[in-house]
Amino acid sequence: MVVYILKRILLMIPTLLGVMVVTFAITQFVPGGPVEKIIGEIEGVSGGGAEVGASSSTMYRGGSGLDEEKINRLKKLYGFDQPPATRFFNMMKNYIVFDFGTSYYYHQSVVELVVSRMPVSMSLGLWGFLIVYGVCIPLGIKKAVADGSRFDIISSSVILVGYAIPGFVLGVLLIVLFGGGSFWSVFPLRGLVSDDWNELGLGLKILDYLWHMVLPITATAVGSLAVMTMLTKNSFLEEIRKQYVLTARAKGLPEKQVLYKHVFRNGIIPIITGFPGYFVASFFTGSLLIETIFSLNGMGLLAYESVLNRDYPVVLGTLYFFTLIGLISRLLSDLSYVVVDPRISFEGLDE
Repeated sequence: MVVYILKRILLMIPTLLGVMVVTFAITQFVPGGPVEKIIGEIEGVSGGGAEVGASSSTMYRGGSGLDEEKINRLKKLYGFDQPPATRFFNMMKNYIVFDFGTSYYYHQSVVELVVSRMPVSMSLGLWGFLIVYGVCIPLGIKKAVADGSRFDIISSSVILVGYAIPGFVLGVLLIVLFGGGSFWSVFPLRGLVSDDWNELGLGLKILDYLWHMVLPITATAVGSLAVMTMLTKNSFLEEIRKQYVLTARAKGLPEKQVLYKHVFRNGIIPIITGFPGYFVASFFTGSLLIETIFSLNGMGLLAYESVLNRDYPVVLGTLYFFTLIGLISRLLSDLSYVVVDPRISFEGLDE
């Protein structure tokens, strides 16, 4: 097991390096970098640096007011005076110690910027995670036991309708119905908390926070409910139809004992093994459309703005961090198979 874990960790290095090389190379060919953007703003070119950076021949336009010396100073300021290979090497050397530099657009440390946006993404992801697993597992088990019944058919119809509605469309619908759009003004629409949150008592702070989260979490979680519920149902239904269940019933074991002692520990394996990856990802994922609709400054909106503004330290720094987190969560998911099902072993892969 130890050898297998070490192999997986060593394989993370070329995977992570490959992702960063490809992304860094792409950023070198995308027009409208920070230098071009500033030149465009100075020269009054509309649309930022996209038009200025369309070709290398437009970098220096002395007749418009910027001489070559000033442009070279701008390049040095952002580190573009060095060859791409040197910049990539220096960048990765800093990334090893989690030094992601300073944002070109926000003029703030990338780490501080990400930390400031994390509460929104953590709120959406973590609550969505708890709701999905808390609802889907018991619902999926109930549907498997009552397969083909009226309850199974009606519940399947409801969750599939919810799955068919995109999250951002559901978010708009919730705003129209409950956010004062056209019907009832029940829930707030902006931010995680109210403006007077600091003046409230502890209990009221918790209620205020939860009240702000109702609509965005509903819009976020509904789409995942169908997938997890049907996965749970199919997993348990497959186990219920196996021979060992028929044998246990033939021996006269109570139905609850057959279901929760024998079927449950086998049927839950495909569900629980995705738990680590989903749990870790819930802290760092963001939904651009949901955050935009409900005026939440989270990771999704940060990623979009960073790409739009060619904020390379934020784009590359967050990509490095989240890719590393994703690789670790995949390893944890694989190891959870051994924890959940002792019959599975990686010992044969150690050789």
